[in-house]
Amino acid sequence: MRQRQRHERVREWERRETVHRRRDAADLRFFGDRDVIDRRRDRVIYGTPRRPFVVNPAPQRFWWRANAYDTYELDNGWRETTIVRDGNVRVVTIVDASGVPIRRYREYPDGRTVTLFNNLPTWWEGDRDLYVDLPPVRVGMPRDEYIVEPSRASVDRVYRTVVADPVQEVDRSYTLNQILYNENVRDLMPRVDIDTVTFATGSAEVPVDQVAALETIGVAIEEAVADDPQEVFLIEGHTDAVGSDIANLELSDRRAESVATLLTEYFEIPPENLVSQGFGEQYLKVQTSGASQENRRVTVRRLTPLLSTEDQIAGFDESQIVE
Repeated sequence: MRQRQRHERVREWERRETVHRRRDAADLRFFGDRDVIDRRRDRVIYGTPRRPFVVNPAPQRFWWRANAYDTYELDNGWRETTIVRDGNVRVVTIVDASGVPIRRYREYPDGRTVTLFNNLPTWWEGDRDLYVDLPPVRVGMPRDEYIVEPSRASVDRVYRTVVADPVQEVDRSYTLNQILYNENVRDLMPRVDIDTVTFATGSAEVPVDQVAALETIGVAIEEAVADDPQEVFLIEGHTDAVGSDIANLELSDRRAESVATLLTEYFEIPPENLVSQGFGEQYLKVQTSGASQENRRVTVRRLTPLLSTEDQIAGFDESQIVE
């Protein structure tokens, strides 16, 4: 029964993707191997119209407290992975052939389903579905409340930033890719720059003596997820400008994953509630081409108010589908 439902659900998503592909076939092509510009260990670097983008197709941190798992390969190259945790809670992730997440949701034994995010459509070539024409965000609060540094802020201030609402009205939702691709969309949310964790040049390892420094942010996220299991947070990795763009992109992604892994291991934060993404040297905090400890950082933002849990395909019409 469950397998049949899974087939039906995946077929519906495939049909929606087909409609979108036909609509934009003239100037879009699928995000596939021909867009790969580099491979570094378990990461793939893709070219997009505005900047390279790093993808980790199979983050190891998702196996946290897994009692069982199942990976189901689909005919179109997509993959569905189900992880079963205590209490028979199932976490399902659908990724496309490039390893880019399409959808992630959590199923409970009583039949409840919590959708964490949706990422349709997944086309990146042509920029149409990724780029969001949003003007720079107007921040009507003091800078030290919009960008919070735990070393200088109270525990209460960190918590309020972690659970904060957007700094201006949001009149639509966004796919995960749109949030990751557009700085102005991310800037709708206040952020915590974890300055209590420092990285050595070229390293993604959090020093053992600094793990305790994550307690303030870890407890804040833990409490937020306990209050609302649908909460999603972005863990951003950044580097300084020393080294190549591609090397820094991969390094920053590893830094984000290192912090996300520690937050899951040391606190009651399920890994599916965290999205980790590296941005390399694109967003320097200190404008210098040299080595900078402040630029080698990890940032946390709440994504829940921005994320779509539905397909963002304008003009979707069932009648356009040819069986």
